[in-house]
Amino acid sequence: EIKNITPRKYQEEIFETSKEKNTIIVLPTGTGKTLNALLLTVYRLNKIQNSKALIVSPTKPLSQQHYKTFLKNTSINENEISLVTGIIKPKHRQELYNKSKIIIATPQTIKEDISNNIFSFKDFSALIVDEAHRAIGNYAYTFLTKRYMEESEFPRILALTASPGGNKQKIDEICKNLSIEAVEIRTEEDIKEYIQEKNIRWLNVDLSDSLKKINELIKTVYKERLKDLQSIGFTKPLSLINKKDLIGLQAVFRKKLSTNNPSAYYGISLTAALLKLDYCSELLETQGLNPLLDFWNKLEQDKTKAAKSILKIKQIQEAISLTKELNEKGIKHPKMYMLKGIIRREIEQNSSTKIIVFANYRNTIDEIVSFLNTEEQIKATKLIGQKSGLTQKEQILVIKNFEEGLYNILVCSQVGEEGLHIKSCNLAILYDQGFSSEIRKIQRMGRVGRLEAGSIIFLITNDTREIGYYWAGRRKEKIMKKTLQKMQQKNLNSV
Repeated sequence: EIKNITPRKYQEEIFETSKEKNTIIVLPTGTGKTLNALLLTVYRLNKIQNSKALIVSPTKPLSQQHYKTFLKNTSINENEISLVTGIIKPKHRQELYNKSKIIIATPQTIKEDISNNIFSFKDFSALIVDEAHRAIGNYAYTFLTKRYMEESEFPRILALTASPGGNKQKIDEICKNLSIEAVEIRTEEDIKEYIQEKNIRWLNVDLSDSLKKINELIKTVYKERLKDLQSIGFTKPLSLINKKDLIGLQAVFRKKLSTNNPSAYYGISLTAALLKLDYCSELLETQGLNPLLDFWNKLEQDKTKAAKSILKIKQIQEAISLTKELNEKGIKHPKMYMLKGIIRREIEQNSSTKIIVFANYRNTIDEIVSFLNTEEQIKATKLIGQKSGLTQKEQILVIKNFEEGLYNILVCSQVGEEGLHIKSCNLAILYDQGFSSEIRKIQRMGRVGRLEAGSIIFLITNDTREIGYYWAGRRKEKIMKKTLQKMQQKNLNSV
């Protein structure tokens, strides 16, 4: 049975639905999706004797968090709750599957063990899918759900997310991939008495004149090259062309290659050059000189026609030398100075404060950590993904050290966004805007104000694409909520 926690009214309502139908729960972060997973798991294990439950979540740190939650809040014997990861040898994993009532794992591990015939869903009465917005394309969740629905004698699925996506097509795909029959959504407005207050601030900075000069050089070349699109029959007004258009055009030219169309090769090279130039401008506007310099260096190693043609242009050569010159002088993006100032003030006011900073790029994260650590009272560390260089064991240690106060600033990539319950963090600073993704914005904001009131600060550069990214994310979030509420109403009407 459940212990130490009492369900709230909305959690009981959701539980009633989840008992009868495969359900996706969409709740603001920190409002207790995991309790619904506990409720359903215990209910199914009691209802169907000798059955088992599987809880899957995308990362080992998140899986470990679930493991601790189930140990602490259920009366199930701890020997019957197992955390299974790829580090454990397959033979031992099989032993854990056999003896456990509750298995908590990453989906990739379970998928591999199904393929090697050491795991079967036959006796499983509950499948809990955490961070369910990942169930698109070829992600392992889709494979597991299909297999579960085929093999289990008594299937029941509960999917959890704070943000499944900003359009109906994507939400429909997630629901289809997870065999969802009912939607349960509660917005912050619906359950405001349970939401910790969040003080949200938007702080705007201007690009410095020296950075603006580099950006103008890049944009001048970009606009000139855009005109070349007209010579190959592209008719859309040039001022309206965006990155999405260029990617679409590139795909069109690739299709024309098979017909030996003479403009196809030129079109591919031109769109590739335009995308690279657009990316340079984006790096400068949202990140700063260091990431841009890295990109210039990669471009010099690039053997493609597009890269070579860009590097020959006088304004680009000037932009590269100006980037190197300013970088050597230690010039940073103005957001970097603002970030340090905010953190310094926060620590002066409260020496035990804990702050999370989110950034999109690995080298920006490295730069933020080293720049912040020049201040004596700031002890910053980074939390990045496995591909970027931290093993899951190291990720868990970083979180532990941050929680215990060894560090007071945690600078995170995307790996810190999903589900991690980081204790007593009272401020999140969004260094950049997650590229207009409503999912990432919601996930990032959910890292604070879980147990007590918290603050969120958005750092936004004036007169740059960051403004557009921010508003696009807000718009998509509104659409997502409306779409889900309509789907929920449809469930209720069909009962």
